[in-house]
Amino acid sequence: MEQRVSLISLGVDDLARSKAFYEELGWRGQEVEETVFFQTGGLAVVLWSREKLADDAEVPAGDRDPGFGGIVLAHNVRSIVEVDEVLAAAERAGARRVRAGRETFYGGYAGFFADPDGHVWEVAHNPGFTLQLDGTLTLPDFGTT
Repeated sequence: MEQRVSLISLGVDDLARSKAFYEELGWRGQEVEETVFFQTGGLAVVLWSREKLADDAEVPAGDRDPGFGGIVLAHNVRSIVEVDEVLAAAERAGARRVRAGRETFYGGYAGFFADPDGHVWEVAHNPGFTLQLDGTLTLPDFGTT
């Protein structure tokens, strides 16, 4: 198997609300057959009904646990100031701030928010990761650091 992520599908409770939230953040997507597709660099983020996503995967939808689900999506930015700007924009769009921006153990700066469906996002500035002009992240060679 090649090392790649192509799509990240987020199960949502209210497609219109979630689409409006991400559009408020400046994202532009396409809605097709009750599914919203956002091109995000080299991959796509997809919003789809939580129930339909569970049904498609043939797993029980189960009760939603308001606790941590074990996955965090990350949005890396080019500066500490930009971390705080993105966190503020997310709150204005309807996100819940999970953790304010602060210095990290790795010498960066990061904060967290949860979207209207509880999906947790990290907004981070990591001076050790290279961000290309198109937003592509390049990891360093950890063997030489």
